[in-house]
Amino acid sequence: MAILPIDNGRYGTKEMMDIFSEQKKIDYQLEIEGAAAISQSEIGMISKNIGKEIHEAAMSGKITAKRIKQLEAKSDHDTAALVESLSEKCSKNARPWIHYGLTSNDLVDTSNSMQMRDALQIIEPKVAKMASILAKKAVKHSKVPAVGRTHGQHASIISFGLKFANWAAEMAKHVERIEEIKKRILICKTLGVVGTGSLMGAKSLEVQKRSAKRLKLFPAEVTTQVIPRERYAEYVFELALIGATLEKIAIEVRNLQRTEIGEVAEQFKKGQMGSSAVPVKRNPIKSERISSLSKLVRSQVAVTFENIPLWHERDLSNSANERFVIPTVSILVDEMLETMTRIVSNLMVNEKRIMENLYITKGQIFAEFVLEALIKKGIPRFVAYRDVQRVAFEANDKGMFYKDAIKKDKAFSSKLTDKEINAIFLPEKHLGASPAIISNVEKSVKRTVQKFL
Repeated sequence: MAILPIDNGRYGTKEMMDIFSEQKKIDYQLEIEGAAAISQSEIGMISKNIGKEIHEAAMSGKITAKRIKQLEAKSDHDTAALVESLSEKCSKNARPWIHYGLTSNDLVDTSNSMQMRDALQIIEPKVAKMASILAKKAVKHSKVPAVGRTHGQHASIISFGLKFANWAAEMAKHVERIEEIKKRILICKTLGVVGTGSLMGAKSLEVQKRSAKRLKLFPAEVTTQVIPRERYAEYVFELALIGATLEKIAIEVRNLQRTEIGEVAEQFKKGQMGSSAVPVKRNPIKSERISSLSKLVRSQVAVTFENIPLWHERDLSNSANERFVIPTVSILVDEMLETMTRIVSNLMVNEKRIMENLYITKGQIFAEFVLEALIKKGIPRFVAYRDVQRVAFEANDKGMFYKDAIKKDKAFSSKLTDKEINAIFLPEKHLGASPAIISNVEKSVKRTVQKFL
């Protein structure tokens, strides 16, 4: 019976869900058993025939979740049930050497690493794709003057493409962050009960090194019975950070789609309903979904920090919640990336409305450039500032266009000609370094993401 939206397929791609399926988790842990046995046989700790037999049985695909549950019902220990089910597929000579020198968390923690490894193999290319799409949108809209808003108010003129460039750069940084954290979070641990490799002795480090290589992980430097939970916190934090960037984009889309602004809109497909009561509404529901899921992902960071301090060489206060946290953040961030890719790819940009919004304040958005013009004429900054502000407020009260009010005021007309004033009020002249910034971002993004596309 499905209870959570993840369970019933509302959120989550099949490829990501498969990584965290019950059988896949078992398969990961069996792969660890096989890797450890082969590694032990390679250095003479157990015979080559026994190592091979255990490995082949572990990788046979014949050990099922159903059988393990039957055994667990008796032992009340999931790892013990897995080891017993593996023993059933091996000869009497091999059985004593199954799970040799290992402990439960060698399987649990290393399989967590394998899940994170495979989750990142899905997530990282999608982050790269998102960065590339945003960079292309930035270039496309690089010469479109738009309102730049601070505190929710019109501030100055920007290139509309600069919004996309800002997001593209951060998504590319996430690709860099993912690459950087792999060596810290994708850890193989086969050092036994308290992290000393006690039964395997000095050779335990070589077993771990060989096992890690087989599993495409990094060998642990030092552990207790468990891998330090700082590593999991970093994984969850990075995914939450990706989620927050996606939410940043989503919130801007939601705001720019407001009726009063109307500069962008999510694609509204044929037959779609925006409201059950108001037929004319086109709600930014996909962006709102991003915001909602991001809150849930972000909340998991606190849980992973609580898991860092454990008693002595370990306790179980982290175990139950990690069964939720790692799958949840992986599945939801993957879902968010899928959703945001569709939003941005099909985003409707209304350039006519963008231009209209530049003049909502009747030209007062050009105030920064009027101030600059006076300063260049030798007027002290704060004298010029007061005049620019005074005339702006007076024009607003009278409903006048700012340019007309300036031409009628002696503080300006005595210093600036009509031609000079008219030249100030051309939005395309005030994009600043935006085109160069966008071009630089595009090149940087291409360098960062090229191997994924």
